[in-house]
Amino acid sequence: MSTYAQDKGNSVELKEVLNDISKTNSVTFNYLEDEIALFKIIPPTTSLPLQQKLDYITNKTQLTFVFITANAISVTLEKKEKKVCGYLIDGENQQKINKASIHYSGTNIYSISNSEGFFELAYIENATLEINFLGFEKLILQSNDLFVSSNCNNFFLKPIQKQLNEVIATIFLTKGISKNSDGSFELQPKNIEILPGLTEPDVFQTIQQLPGISSTDETISNINVRGGSHDQNLFLWNDIKLYQTGHFYGLISILNPNTASKVAVIKNGSSAFYSESVSSTVSISTEAELDKNSSSIGLNMLNLDFNTKQKTSEKSSIEISGRRSYTDFFNSPTYTNYKKRIFQNTEVTNITDNQNIDFNSSEKFYFYDASVQFKQEIKENTTLFANFITISNQLDLNQSKEENNTLVERNSFLEQQSLGGSLVLNTNWDSKNSSKITVYGSYYKVNSKNEAIEGNQVSIQENDVIDTGIKIENSHVLNTLFTFKNGYQFNEIGIRNSDEVNSPQISRSIKDVLRNHALITEIHYLSADSKLNGTFGIRQNYISQFKKYLFEPRFQLNYELSAYLSTQLLGEFKHQTNSQIIDLQQDFLGIEKRRWILVNNEDIPVLKSQQFSIGLTYKKRNWLLSIDNFYKYVSGITSRSQGFQNQLEFENLIGTYHIIGTELLIQKQILNFTSWITYSATKNDYTFDTYVPEKFPNNFEIQHFVATGISYKYQNLSLALGSKWFTGRPITLPLNETIENNTITYKEPNSDRLKDYFQTNISVGYTHFFKEKYNLKIGVSIQNIFNTENIINQFFRVNQSTESIEKVNTFSLERTPNAFIRLTF
Repeated sequence: MSTYAQDKGNSVELKEVLNDISKTNSVTFNYLEDEIALFKIIPPTTSLPLQQKLDYITNKTQLTFVFITANAISVTLEKKEKKVCGYLIDGENQQKINKASIHYSGTNIYSISNSEGFFELAYIENATLEINFLGFEKLILQSNDLFVSSNCNNFFLKPIQKQLNEVIATIFLTKGISKNSDGSFELQPKNIEILPGLTEPDVFQTIQQLPGISSTDETISNINVRGGSHDQNLFLWNDIKLYQTGHFYGLISILNPNTASKVAVIKNGSSAFYSESVSSTVSISTEAELDKNSSSIGLNMLNLDFNTKQKTSEKSSIEISGRRSYTDFFNSPTYTNYKKRIFQNTEVTNITDNQNIDFNSSEKFYFYDASVQFKQEIKENTTLFANFITISNQLDLNQSKEENNTLVERNSFLEQQSLGGSLVLNTNWDSKNSSKITVYGSYYKVNSKNEAIEGNQVSIQENDVIDTGIKIENSHVLNTLFTFKNGYQFNEIGIRNSDEVNSPQISRSIKDVLRNHALITEIHYLSADSKLNGTFGIRQNYISQFKKYLFEPRFQLNYELSAYLSTQLLGEFKHQTNSQIIDLQQDFLGIEKRRWILVNNEDIPVLKSQQFSIGLTYKKRNWLLSIDNFYKYVSGITSRSQGFQNQLEFENLIGTYHIIGTELLIQKQILNFTSWITYSATKNDYTFDTYVPEKFPNNFEIQHFVATGISYKYQNLSLALGSKWFTGRPITLPLNETIENNTITYKEPNSDRLKDYFQTNISVGYTHFFKEKYNLKIGVSIQNIFNTENIINQFFRVNQSTESIEKVNTFSLERTPNAFIRLTF
C-alpha cells in the first residue's frame, strides 16, 4: 500500500485528506465527525485515480465508501465484532495442539482448539483467559494482549514436568525404543533404527531384542517372557486380543510393520486395565494423528505389501494396509530356508535323523493380512475409532507313492485364520476429565485335514475361539499431584474343539464358555518435586460360571535418586482363564499342534501369577546402565500346556513354576555409533506335587543369555551387527536303549541340556530422498551369517520298523538372506 502514499509528508487528519480529494476529484463526502475524528494517515498520491485513493483509505481505516450519486459518497465505519484468537503449539516438538480448553475466568464462555491448534472467542475487555491441556502447564493471558485487529498469534504451551519424567531412557538399544518410569518399554516401529538380522521393524522380532524376552525355538509364536510360555502373554492390537501372532507358523509377524505407531511392552507392573495373562502384555496401537496423506509399497523376498493413510474429510481419516506372500508360486532362498526350518519333523516333510522316506511330498503355502483403521471426529472433544484386521495362513500338502504299481495320492491341508474388530469412543469432557469406551471382538480358527499316506486314515481337527467384550475407562485429574482412574470390563470367551477320525471311528466336539466381570480403580501420584512417580491399581474380577472372585493389586513406583540415577519397584497379581495345550504332537499336521482351551476349575484350574521386581537405571554422558531383579510365581499350570516330549507327554498334572532372575543392559553412544550388551541369568523350576521328583527345571529355562550389538548411522546409511548366545534348554534323555512294552524309560525330567546356542546377524539399509515427500528405502539382512548349526529341540521316539529308540533333532535356521525395497509417497 506504500505505493499509494505520497513519498514525502507526515500523517494528517483524515478529514483534511477527504477535503483535498473533494477538491481534486470534484466529489463530496457525507460522514459523521465522530467516526473519522480518530484517524490520521499519510495522504494517498494525488495522481492516483479516485477509486484507488478510496481503497487505500479503506485498508488503513476500515472505513467503507458508497457512491450515492456520481459525485456524492457516503462514508461509514464498518463495525465488526471484536474477537480474540490464536494458534496453540507444543513448545517442545512444535506440534499443533488439538482439543485444548480456552475459557474466560469466572464465566461459562469457552472454546476448544481444532486440529490446527486454532481457537477464537468473543472479545471481552480486560478479561483473563485460561488455556488448559492435559500434560501441559496452564497458560494465563489477558484478552487485551490477544486482540489484534487482523492477526492471530502463536501461543506455545510448555509440557509439565510429569510428562518429561515418564521416560527414563529415550534410546534403549536403538532409536525408537524407550524405557518408561513405570518399567514398560515403548516401541515406535516407524522410528526404529535398523536392528541386526531384521530388514524391517517386525514388532514381535523387535521385542525379542529386550532383556528377559526370548524364543527357545526362534519363532514369534513361542515368545518366552521371564520363563513363561507363549500363551501366557497378552497380545493386543487396538484393544483386540490376538490369538495368533505368526505367519509361516511362527517365523514372520502377523502385523504389517508399516502400520503400528506405538507398541507398549510390559513385563511386570501392568495397569489394572489389562487382563487375561500371567506373563507379559504387548499392546499395539495404530490410533496416531494424521498430519498428512501418505502411502507406501514394499517388496521383500517373501511378500508384497502396501499402506496408505488418507484424510477423507476435515474431521475424518482412514488407514488401509495389506500384505500377501508370493510363496505359492515362487520359492526364494529365504522361503526355502524358512520352509526347511519350520516343517522339520512334521507330516509335511517327515524328516528325521535316521528315517528313509519312500514317498513324494509337495506343499503350497501362502499367507496374507489386511487392516483398516478409520477415525471420525464427531465433535471438538469426541473422537470415534473403528478398527478391523484379518490374518490368514494357508497350507496345502500333496503326498504320493507307488504301491503295487499304482500311484497313491493323499491331499491334506492346514488353515489358520484370525479376524478382529473394535470401536473406540474417546471423549474429553474438559481439561481434567476424559473417558474411553471400547467394544471389541476377536475370532480365531485353526483347522486341518490329514490324509495319511500310510493306510487310509483321515482325521479332521478344528479349534475355534470367539472373544467379545466391552471396556469403560474414566480419568480424572484431581490436582497437580493425583490422577484417579476407574472403569469396568466385561468379556465373554467361547472355545470349541472338535476331532473326527474315520479309522478307528472317533468323533468329539467340546464347547466351553466363560464370562468375566471386572471393576477397576487406579491412582497415579507425582510428587511436587517430580522425583516420586507411582501408580497403584486394583482389579476386582468375578468369573460368573465358577462364582469366583479374584482380587488383583498392581503397582509401579519410580524414584529419582539423583539427576542420573533412578530406581523402580514393580509388582502385580494377575490371572488367566485360557491357555494352549498339546494333545498329540501330530495334531494339525504336527505344525500348529497347540489348541486353545478354557479352564474348568477342576483338572484345568485358573492360572494365577505373582511377580515383583526392583531395578536401577543410570544414564550419564551417553552411558546407559539398567539392571532388574525379579521373582515370578505362577500356579495352576498343566503339564499338557508345557510341551513335554518325554515321560510327561501324556500325563495331566497340575503344578506351579517359580523363577528368579537378573536382567542387565550396558549401552554406550559415541557419535553415530550405539553399542550394547545385555545379560540375563535365571533359575526356573516346575513343582508338581503328585509326581516324583516334585521339582525339576522348566522347559523354557535359559540359565544364561548374552546378546551384543552395534549399530551405525551416517546420513542415509544404517548398519547393525549383533550376536546372541545362550545356554541350551533342558531335555530328557533315555535311561537306557531298551524298549519295554513299546515305551521308552527316561531319566529324571529335564536332567540334561542341549548344547549352547550361538548366532550372528547383520543388516544394512539405505534411504534416498526425492523431492517433497518421496523416499526410497532398500536393505539387506542375513540371519546366522556364520551358518552355525544349533539344535533347538531334541526328543526320542520308538522306531517301529527297527524296534529301537530314535533320536529326533530340530535344527535352527540356516544362513538366510533377505532383502527389501520400499517406496513412500
